[in-house]
Amino acid sequence: MKQVARKILLNPGPATTTDTVKQAMVVEDICPREKDFGKLLDSIKEDLVKVVHGGDEYIAALFTASGTGGLEAAITSAVPKEKKILIIDNGAYGARMANIASTYGIDVVSYKVAYGDFPDVNHVEKLLKENKDVSHLAVVHHETTTGILNPVQAICDLAKKFGVEVIVDCMSSYAGIPIDVKRWGAGYLISSSNKCIQGMPGMVFVIFKKALLPELKNQKRSYYFDLYSQYVGFEKTGQMQFTPPVQVAYALRQAIDEYFTEGEANRWNRYQENWNVLCSGLKKLGFEFLLPDQYQSKILLAIKEPSSPRYNFDAMHDYLYQRGYTIYPGKGAKEATFRLSVLGDLYKTDIENFLAELKGYLLHAGIITA
Repeated sequence: MKQVARKILLNPGPATTTDTVKQAMVVEDICPREKDFGKLLDSIKEDLVKVVHGGDEYIAALFTASGTGGLEAAITSAVPKEKKILIIDNGAYGARMANIASTYGIDVVSYKVAYGDFPDVNHVEKLLKENKDVSHLAVVHHETTTGILNPVQAICDLAKKFGVEVIVDCMSSYAGIPIDVKRWGAGYLISSSNKCIQGMPGMVFVIFKKALLPELKNQKRSYYFDLYSQYVGFEKTGQMQFTPPVQVAYALRQAIDEYFTEGEANRWNRYQENWNVLCSGLKKLGFEFLLPDQYQSKILLAIKEPSSPRYNFDAMHDYLYQRGYTIYPGKGAKEATFRLSVLGDLYKTDIENFLAELKGYLLHAGIITA
């Protein structure tokens, strides 16, 4: 296989991948209707549930889509037509869930928080008391707008008291931050193939309580993103309803294998080490962060933009991109920020080398003098 240059992606996904995940896509051509490919997909579905300790109580459905497709499948399939959904909107991805629901005519109760502030669980309880027709609550676990880690366990515990099912966007936390979905008690968990699981873009999955399957049968709003049809159809035929990205599935299988080889604790420890090195190095360079330490996810940092008139994000991006490092702009936080993530196949030395290049830019631009 042709040698591929290693790029350090510090954006919040798609992530830097291993050579073995890339190589997994170079396979014999196969029709996705063949039994052998169906067995591959079945093994992926089973192991995706194992990553979050779902046991026999949870099942998974796969879709060909970006992460947003999985959110659309969960929201449009789960919420009954006469009910409402409460959405915690403290970032662009909470807002996206509200937009998905509204697009399909689902009534939304929105708890909007400034992007960078922590949601108040007591206010969530107040909204649930005031809106008896709310059947589902949606929240982003790790909101990459700011790097905040929302209090999913407390929200799930509260929702249980009101008989409300919780939909959790785990796009950028699944297979990174340890998750026990049974302990949460969440009804639905959504993630994609290209974030902390360290596969390639193109597949999304919804992990959900098996007991909810009968409720989904007659709640169809979307033809393509119907969760019930997608799950039941595969169980009957061993095939996805619509053409899957075959090579991406092989890469995902390899990425899952590598996850279990590394281990849940070891992956999380690696991410935390990367994050700690990044934090320390940025502080030494004079940067400040949007969030206080207690709200940080330890996967992504929202960094306040320097006040120097010599600072320009695009210039900084281009300088670093030419040297093999990708950084990410801010996204509507309460203060101007840029963002750096440590998810993917990254290690301490990658972060240290990046910090050296970042210092080089700051010196080059005259933002710092030493």
